[in-house]
Amino acid sequence: MYLTTEKKQEFFKTFGTSEIDTGTAEGQIALFSYRISHLTEHLKKNKKDFSTQRALIKLVGRRRKLLDYLKVKDIERYREIVKALKLRK
Repeated sequence: MYLTTEKKQEFFKTFGTSEIDTGTAEGQIALFSYRISHLTEHLKKNKKDFSTQRALIKLVGRRRKLLDYLKVKDIERYREIVKALKLRK
């Protein structure tokens, strides 16, 4: 499996407040970004895998919604997470 429990805890520890607090927007955005990059690599090899393509589009939308929420709530946290994850916006 590409995403283990330890890997998830590492994301939440690095980007969230603690490794057991999985509800922070930053931790979820980091986790979604990792999953998006994994699915993107999978789709480069398997171009006709449409169920994975749909899952990727849904993940991108979920990450976008969280980023928009963070932008409205706290612009500094938004800027930090975008810079840390090297997202375009």
